[in-house]
Amino acid sequence: MKKEAIVTDAAPKAIGPYEQGIRVHGFIFTAGQIPLDPKTGNVVEGGIGAQTKQVLENLSAVLKAGGSSLDQVIKATVFLKNMADFPAMNEVYAGYFGASKPARSTVAVAELPRGALVEIDLVALT
Repeated sequence: MKKEAIVTDAAPKAIGPYEQGIRVHGFIFTAGQIPLDPKTGNVVEGGIGAQTKQVLENLSAVLKAGGSSLDQVIKATVFLKNMADFPAMNEVYAGYFGASKPARSTVAVAELPRGALVEIDLVALT
């Protein structure tokens, strides 16, 4: 089994000992992305809508670097700091996936890195 790291400057650098993504056997597994601006490394402001948008832009960049796209996503996991943010996150999320919706799990968590409101990871086809 050959696995290949996916690295791009168009998404935030890893803040721990992990890769932005891994490509293996026709799949891409992304690390969880929080709403970091790739240029500054800071969490974006503006609430759950702005943070969800940044997370999905970051994930899109990782997938693109790995030869895939959001259209090829088959599974998503969403972590929310507050389940009350579910409707607003869902509204932004729906705009990124349109008719090509992946399977998804959404869970509430006690805390996310750097005080983020949302984190998402994906599995996609290459």
